[in-house]
Amino acid sequence: MQKSIPSRAFWLTIIAGMVTGMGNGSVFGAAMMCMLGRGKFDHWGGWYSTAYDPSTFTGFVDICMILFGVAYVGILLIGLKMHDSIEGSAA
Repeated sequence: MQKSIPSRAFWLTIIAGMVTGMGNGSVFGAAMMCMLGRGKFDHWGGWYSTAYDPSTFTGFVDICMILFGVAYVGILLIGLKMHDSIEGSAA
């Protein structure tokens, strides 16, 4: 018996999903920076642990990138699961 599509493409889904989602998150951060500037972020962040501190500007953008990546991996897994169920029912 053949393995399911999501299990065969597990690592590809994680890598492609994180790269694509984090790319979308960086565009979101760039658009936010263009619209708001630094806004109420007192510190730029960007070094060591402040790069992931959501109270700094860079930390907020980095957290958004990670969240977009995780969300896109979830979307890909749902899509592959649906595709697998459609192909399974057709066979």
